[in-house]
Amino acid sequence: MFGFWNMRKLCISAISFLNTAPLMWDFEHGSAGDDFDIVYTVPSQCAEALRSGSADIGIIPAAAYASIPDLVILPDVAIAAKGPVRSILLVSRVPLEQIRTVAADTSSRTSVALLHILFSRFWGGDREFVPMPPQLDSMLARCDAALLIGDAALVVDRSRYLTWDLAEEWQHLTSNPFVFAFWAVRLRALNELRADLDLAAMFRDSRDHGLEPGSVAQIAREWGPRLGLSEADVSAYLTVNVDYNLDAENRKGLQLFYSCAHKCGAIPRDPQLRFLGVSALCDVLG
Repeated sequence: MFGFWNMRKLCISAISFLNTAPLMWDFEHGSAGDDFDIVYTVPSQCAEALRSGSADIGIIPAAAYASIPDLVILPDVAIAAKGPVRSILLVSRVPLEQIRTVAADTSSRTSVALLHILFSRFWGGDREFVPMPPQLDSMLARCDAALLIGDAALVVDRSRYLTWDLAEEWQHLTSNPFVFAFWAVRLRALNELRADLDLAAMFRDSRDHGLEPGSVAQIAREWGPRLGLSEADVSAYLTVNVDYNLDAENRKGLQLFYSCAHKCGAIPRDPQLRFLGVSALCDVLG
């Protein structure tokens, strides 16, 4: 039985990218943060924090869910795209068919797995991937192309290079949206959750409040100068390019991604989507 006494604060591992700013709104601007310890990092480290148990809740790359046991997904909230996302780019100075090596920003395994799928299933066979920090000039000095994600991709001068928006390519080739990340919770952490905290509602409400026009305007004012983007560009990215829902259409695209990624060897298994709810609580309570 859950109780109020001797309950530690759960630790949230969050991503320090622009696209998570709306999701963290209530935790940074409201009282929701009072109930948690929050650590910011990159997507791959969010996954490692859940794997190691140093975090209880994390916004993890979709691919990581296939390799970490005993996680449940918080419903309704994701970082997804139903068209161009702008922040997941393959960048090259040579045409697609001439690309043999790809410098890969490995801070998100999901984007790497997606690119493996696109090459192996649709673009003439897999290529060699070379892990590198997200510094475009260095990446292209060593490899034919570069995979950039997050804020580094948003600021690429696309007039200087050939670029492919991976979410747009996936949608074009499969007729499905793409889910890049979602909130996941360690099952064991639910034993230490205060009974009056509705995790699903808290994270959904934070998303909704972060996407209100006034909130988006504030995020744009703060992040525009930081990234060298106009406020209009930031607002459009958050409200047009990124889809923050985990609706039926996005879940279908996510399941297709898992199937394709497993078949091409990019992830170890094709996992079943398991959401926080009655079944998860029964697992914890026995």
